[in-house]
Amino acid sequence: MTQAELRLCSLLLQEHFGEIVEKVGNSLLRTGPRPLRLLVGDTGLLPDQVKKALCVLIQHNLVRYEALPRGSVEYEARSERILRILRYPRYIYTAKTLYGDPGELLVEELLLHGHLPMSSAVARVADRLTETMEDGKTMDYTEVSSTFVRLADTHFIQRCPTVPEIPQSTKAPPAPTLAIAEKDMYIVPQLSLVGKGKRRHSCNEEEEGEHKAKRQKQEGGRAETAPDDGIYWQVNLERFHQHFRDQALVSAVASRMDQTSSEVVRTMLRMSEVTTASGASHTQPLSSNEIFRSLPAGYNIGKQVLDQYLALLADDPLEFVGKSGDSGGGTYTVTLLGFSQPLPTSLPLPAPLLHRFGSRCARIFRLLLRKKHLEQKQVEDFAMIPAKEAKDMLYRMLSENLVSLQEIPKTPDHAPSRTFYLYTVNIMAAARMLLHRCYKSVANLMERRQHEMQENKRLLDKSQRVEAILASMQATGAEAAQLHEVEEMITGPERQQLETLKRNVNKIDASENQVDETIFVLESFIESTMKRP
Repeated sequence: MTQAELRLCSLLLQEHFGEIVEKVGNSLLRTGPRPLRLLVGDTGLLPDQVKKALCVLIQHNLVRYEALPRGSVEYEARSERILRILRYPRYIYTAKTLYGDPGELLVEELLLHGHLPMSSAVARVADRLTETMEDGKTMDYTEVSSTFVRLADTHFIQRCPTVPEIPQSTKAPPAPTLAIAEKDMYIVPQLSLVGKGKRRHSCNEEEEGEHKAKRQKQEGGRAETAPDDGIYWQVNLERFHQHFRDQALVSAVASRMDQTSSEVVRTMLRMSEVTTASGASHTQPLSSNEIFRSLPAGYNIGKQVLDQYLALLADDPLEFVGKSGDSGGGTYTVTLLGFSQPLPTSLPLPAPLLHRFGSRCARIFRLLLRKKHLEQKQVEDFAMIPAKEAKDMLYRMLSENLVSLQEIPKTPDHAPSRTFYLYTVNIMAAARMLLHRCYKSVANLMERRQHEMQENKRLLDKSQRVEAILASMQATGAEAAQLHEVEEMITGPERQQLETLKRNVNKIDASENQVDETIFVLESFIESTMKRP
């Protein structure tokens, strides 16, 4: 694990879970798997604090545990899962695009809590949607639960592994081993969730409700058990990544060929999105007749035209679509590991080169990507750059591991005068270098946001107090003059400062999301290149 990844993981843990959880997570990331005793010693925290921090991390799938033969339990941080916190806004936005507001809030609640029962998630989302509605209108549980079922059917959410039943005669292990059959991961329990979302009441009513719950607990009364108690759900991040990959593949086909070709590929991906495993190299074979029947209603293309498009896609050098048989008018698959094949020429590599080394270096890099192997003299001629500059730029990129030098001797003695020296792009090393820089960039952006918020902390606290006073006055039906008087507690220059802060924070957030898109492309390229035989 690189220092850039470690720094970014620590910042993400601190921002989302606080300092105590960040200390425990950082200790596990630095030292690897450790038992509780060593964790307490390394962090300097109380054992109870470390236990609670581990509970939070396990709840959010950021730490895994393993029972050792001697009876102790070791905890290990999942760095790749911690880095996915950066992509949470994109998951939520995708759910909103596909399933509307209920889908957005369901995914947000599951990400916020790690995992939840269906009944609890539906109730929370119905309450939140009711809050945004006009007075007198409420959100029905059935509408939210139907969206929940659709998310499960398309595998965007899945059931959490459970503790298997242990016979009474068998000694219980120090830590339970969670397991779930693959066929049960997306089965939604048959619940009759009847009810409507509730609005928040005043603070006094909330306090009364809390006191009532405490009293019930002290008197020994048990709260009503939920019908799906023990069945928890979590977000399936791999399914979201599969959706992002499919979108990128459709965009690549549209830019290389045309919109109709991309719609054909989109239809094939949609037909096999649930049946195709996340790490598969191809989708399930689909016949031409099946694809024709599944095309959107707006595309009025004939069967012959569809066959021509499929043939063009199959014959393309980038092999977006492969032909796997002749039955049913021909069977076709979408090449998923080929998602990375069109990327070397479109990877976002020349842009950092442009900023760091200048436009001429980026030109040499693109030239080597296209021509594969070139001598120094050929680079000078093709790139139309003077010999001294070309030599200097090639050596600078060589020192950064962006290009590599391959020696091809004419004679066995490897004499320099009788050896060809060919420059080529080390695409994997370049992708890893850029990925490392992306992690550093995101960490810098997060630190900059923290600095901006800290610098304006006093003003932000004042703004929050004024907003709270205004909200309470509006609830009690205060007059407009009184509200205006409270609003004037924040002066004109302070309002301007708050607007500037808001604008800067929004820019930083947008930059984080853009860098994360680049991270996803690079990670997908590296992963698929390593999988390719």
